[in-house]
Amino acid sequence: MPNASNPAKTALYTIIACALLAVLVAWVTIRTGAMPANADAAPGRFETWAAKRSLHATLDREGRPLKSPLPINDSVLTQGVHLYGTYCAICHGTSDAKASAVARGLYQHAPQFAKDDVTDDPIGVTYWKITHGIRYTGMPAFDSTLTADQRWAIASFLLRQDSLPPSAEAAWKALPSSVEVPK
Repeated sequence: MPNASNPAKTALYTIIACALLAVLVAWVTIRTGAMPANADAAPGRFETWAAKRSLHATLDREGRPLKSPLPINDSVLTQGVHLYGTYCAICHGTSDAKASAVARGLYQHAPQFAKDDVTDDPIGVTYWKITHGIRYTGMPAFDSTLTADQRWAIASFLLRQDSLPPSAEAAWKALPSSVEVPK
């Protein structure tokens, strides 16, 4: 037992006891399934806060410094549109901004880029997200699926999505809209 005449030891023991209690509560919460794991349940405040803070810190540290090695031209942007249509549109939609059945079932809901654009994000941040994915969101990592140039082409398209040259704009408008599932 801590000695009441030594406040430093009492404080230290109190801190240790609180830390152990917090670890025990976290362990029991996880082991008993009290913390939801299902995709259609809203995450708790701490989980949301921790995931967002970690993501923003990582993007600032690793994504912002990245610069595209590709020229921004009609060919690269059109390639980016076609790759986006193949790999991204199922979750992030096409030019009509209608969410697909897959996108409606995701939690976190994937932004529909025709209305929730990312043209204000630095290209390196978008490239980082495409390359590494985003934990706890359903955003997959494409580093083993697409080449670096392909990922840069998609990031280039998303950066300039609101100011595409004519052939890239035509390719963007031509991507098929989400298909409704019959009820």
